[in-house]
Amino acid sequence: MKPHVKMHTTTQLITPEQAPESFISLWCNTHNNTTTPPPNILLFTAVDTPYHPYSFTSSTETLPEQFPALVSQRPVAIDPTSQRSLTFSLTKTDKYSVILPTYNERRNLPIIVWLLNKTFTENKLDWEIIIVDDGSPDGTQVVANQLVKAYAPHVVLQTRSGKLGLGTAYVHGLQFVTGNYVIIMDADFSHHPKFIPQMVEKQKAGGYDIVTGTRYAGNGGVYGWDLKRKLVSRGANLFADTVLRPGVSDLTGSFRLYRRDVLEEVVKRTESKGYTFQMEMMVRAKAMGCQVAEVPISFVDRVYGESKLGGDEIVEYAKGVLSLWLKV
Repeated sequence: MKPHVKMHTTTQLITPEQAPESFISLWCNTHNNTTTPPPNILLFTAVDTPYHPYSFTSSTETLPEQFPALVSQRPVAIDPTSQRSLTFSLTKTDKYSVILPTYNERRNLPIIVWLLNKTFTENKLDWEIIIVDDGSPDGTQVVANQLVKAYAPHVVLQTRSGKLGLGTAYVHGLQFVTGNYVIIMDADFSHHPKFIPQMVEKQKAGGYDIVTGTRYAGNGGVYGWDLKRKLVSRGANLFADTVLRPGVSDLTGSFRLYRRDVLEEVVKRTESKGYTFQMEMMVRAKAMGCQVAEVPISFVDRVYGESKLGGDEIVEYAKGVLSLWLKV
């Protein structure tokens, strides 16, 4: 008996010459009774494919990995029997680069990468993910390499030896960014990619340099924290707001969309290396005259693993606020 292999339906790119006659007839009947599809067009047809161990694709139709690169080059027609009907133009789109610093995120990483792929694909956005791993001992790099293969060319892994800090991870990842917008977020699933389209829309509508997610404005919130941690976080923001007057409601948040050129300049001026890195970047950006907008987000405590925030980070934060007050 052959072992059971779970299958799912995916799309496959074909040219008109590769399509069966029945498919061509169906396509022509649904496109003003033309006799043949144009030779410069690509078609999608459904095929059954085994699940990739880290693809996390659903049971419905999914777009091929090479899809974003192809649609930027030519018009695309989609099999009319498909569940979706999308139209794409030749207009060059912006590209969004996500920097994901990781340390012991073996179980979270496949989920967040799959969700990012889903979010960008469904919203027709060009994208890439730069995973920056600080020598995780839990096998994060093994999983990351599998994700690189599964989502090529959209996922890139950059490794570093030792736990070198969140701030330097962003600086390191920025060297490999190819997009004109950069998104920084946590890899532990605390930041849901579903808010990215809202951040993109906000940025486009107002031409902002930075769009930051906020837990403390509008319908934003925090879930999964006990009362003590909520009070510590809220108190930290109030303390920073009183001392620094940054003009944002969530200075300690780490879910942001930057224009790449703005982020590069802000990073050059930022001196912090640890958890105060995010805070200093925002203060520096405001001092530079950058235009900043906010989008309310729901922050959920990590799905797997332990929080990396401890007493040392709280002390570092307090010192960082006072240091910024003296310098900026």
